[in-house]
Amino acid sequence: MGMSHGSADPGTGEAQSIRPPHRVLEAAVTVREPNEAAAAAHERLFPGHVSSLAVTDPELIEYFDNFAFDEVLRHTSDLPERTRLMTQLAAMIGVGAVAEYRIMLGAALTIGVTPVEAKEIVYQAVPYAGMARVFDFLHATNETLTDRGVRLPLEGRSTTTPATRRAEGLAVQKRIVGDETVDALYANAPKDEQHVQELLSANCFGDHYTRTGLDVPTRELLTFAMLAALGGADAQVRGHVAANLNVGNTRATLIAVLTGLLPFIGYPRTLNALSALDAVTPSPGAQAPKEQG
Repeated sequence: MGMSHGSADPGTGEAQSIRPPHRVLEAAVTVREPNEAAAAAHERLFPGHVSSLAVTDPELIEYFDNFAFDEVLRHTSDLPERTRLMTQLAAMIGVGAVAEYRIMLGAALTIGVTPVEAKEIVYQAVPYAGMARVFDFLHATNETLTDRGVRLPLEGRSTTTPATRRAEGLAVQKRIVGDETVDALYANAPKDEQHVQELLSANCFGDHYTRTGLDVPTRELLTFAMLAALGGADAQVRGHVAANLNVGNTRATLIAVLTGLLPFIGYPRTLNALSALDAVTPSPGAQAPKEQG
C-alpha cells in the first residue's frame, strides 16, 4: 500500500497537497551567520578557520560569535587585546575547559601573546586552581607551543631560592595585599593553622608572584579572572579586588575583564564577581544601602 500525499478539500472535493511538518520547518530556516564585525574579529583570532559547529549549530554560533566577538568587545575597548586574551585563558583554566583553552591559546599566540606569557599564565594558576586541575592545561600548553616550533623548556623565570622564598614571598605579599591585612592573617590564624599562612607566603607569593615574565599587575588580573571563574571563592575574589587596586588596576579595568569573561564563564559567576567588586570599590554613582530601623 502506498502512502497518500494529499487529501480532498471538504468544500470542493479537489485534492490538496500536504507537506510533511518537517518540510514546513525546513522552509522557514534561514542561513544564520555572524555579523561583519564578529566575523572580522573571529578571522583575526582564527585566520582561515571555520568551526564545525558553524555547520551543525549555525544559530547558536551566530548568537555566540555576535555576542562574544562583537557585542562584548564594544564594552572592553579600553582593555588591551592581549590582556583580554590572557585573562580569558586564565578563566578557562578556572572552569576546566581544556578544549576551549587550546583553541583560545592558539588565538592568543596569533595576536602576540608570547610563549613565556602563555606558560606563566599556567604557572600562576597552580596555587589557585591546584595542580590536579592545571596538569592537563600544562600539557595542552606544551603541545601547542611545540606544534608551533617553540623549543622547551623555556628559560627559567624564578628569582627566589629555597632559602629566600619565604622572606621574599612575605615581602611581595605585603606589597600586594597590604601590611595590615597580612599581619592580621597571621595574627588571627589558630596555632595549628599557622603553617598554612607560612605556606601561602612562601609558595603562592614566594614561588609564583616573584617570577619574571609577567608583571605583578598582570598577575593580579589573571588571579582575579581565575577566582571569578572557579566559583565558590567569593571571599578570595573580594581580597583580590583589593589587591588589584593596590597594584594600580582600576575598577574600570576589572569590569572590562569580567565583561570579557562573561561569554566563557556565564552570568552567575560573572554577577557574583561583580558583587564582590562592588563590595570593595562601589561605583562612584552608587547610593549606600539604607539602614533599616
